[in-house]
Amino acid sequence: MKFIHAADIHLDSPLTGLSAYADAPVDMLRTATRDAFTNLVTEAIEQAVDFMVIAGDLYDGTWKDHNTGIFFCKEMGRLKKAGIPVYLLFGNHDAESEMTKKLQLPDNVFAFDTRKPSTFRLEDLKVALHGRSFKEKETLENLVTGYPSPVSGMFNIGVLHTALEGNAAHATYAPCSLDELHAKGYHYWALGHVHEHQIWEGASTVVFPGNLQGRHIRETGPRGAVIVTADEEGIHDLQRLYVDVLRWASLEVDATECKSLSDVVSMIGKALDGLVQSSLSTIPLAVRVTVTGNTAAHGDLFGLESQLRAEVLALAVTLGAERLWIEKVKVATASADDGEALRARADALSDLQDLLQAAESDADFLKSLQDDLLGLVNKAPLELQTSVPYFKAIRSGDLVNLVREVRPGLVSHLAKVE
Repeated sequence: MKFIHAADIHLDSPLTGLSAYADAPVDMLRTATRDAFTNLVTEAIEQAVDFMVIAGDLYDGTWKDHNTGIFFCKEMGRLKKAGIPVYLLFGNHDAESEMTKKLQLPDNVFAFDTRKPSTFRLEDLKVALHGRSFKEKETLENLVTGYPSPVSGMFNIGVLHTALEGNAAHATYAPCSLDELHAKGYHYWALGHVHEHQIWEGASTVVFPGNLQGRHIRETGPRGAVIVTADEEGIHDLQRLYVDVLRWASLEVDATECKSLSDVVSMIGKALDGLVQSSLSTIPLAVRVTVTGNTAAHGDLFGLESQLRAEVLALAVTLGAERLWIEKVKVATASADDGEALRARADALSDLQDLLQAAESDADFLKSLQDDLLGLVNKAPLELQTSVPYFKAIRSGDLVNLVREVRPGLVSHLAKVE
């Protein structure tokens, strides 16, 4: 028999990081999670799987309206016509929504109970699926201990929404250990909650399929589900199944050898071209470009991130208007000069460097600077209030790091202008 294991679909969850830009693929961002789910259902039908398992977070918390649930039912209708049942476990995001609890599921969708672990037996396939849905979002107890013993002579699948051990980046819902999962005696654990694809082999095969569609720059690379071929004796094949419609990528460009802004732009162009050429898929890429290195171009880049982004956007359009989107251009360079060369000049620039260095410990200057900057911060648009990292420091008056970071860039920029 053959089944699909998916999790963390987060239907109608917005993709973030591109929508603020005029050139963003707005329609794709709005429907990406739905499109990925449609791709998953299409794959299930085309590959004639026997059933599908969804291990939590089908939804993304409270729905804005019923259209999310209606869309899910429509896709389940496609599976019903193909004779494919779905075994659905509700995770922490599903438990947030009151509408999740009220939705009448299609009759080919079987939801795991929230009160205690339940078992679905597929006698013709010799499969037993064990699971327990979240009743409350804050489900912090270990659910595995209550799961039943494996059914003899059947392929046993444990379905669980869990942070598992060692996943500090995710909320510690339904915590458990790998040893506990292996000790249960199931053939396969269909997990959800952690958005990165992971597999552990042992007494059981334990799998996080990852989420179906990356939603921001912290979820880079291909996304999808897994497709498993097995019988009552064990697993014969396990493959990733990619269904995402837009992929996030992080591209670091070392500008150490660059002398000017134009040199940096040229190097970014080569890196973007290499990224596109190396991609085996035609799926659009949303890319964050980070420029690094101790470089003579640091002065040119200081304060010119918007100009640099415009140059990089032009490169992206040239390389493929529908293939490549720039999420952000981030400058993380440092001056190639450690300050000694400027200090040796004994001119106005070296005096400025000394003054800025002294300013880091000048309480009166820092207070005056805070007063000046607060006027700008308080007038800034709402979207900037949380996105500009220095705003919090300006409000608190902790400006030492700000002055320290600005100094080499400002001095390098003035030196280039001179």
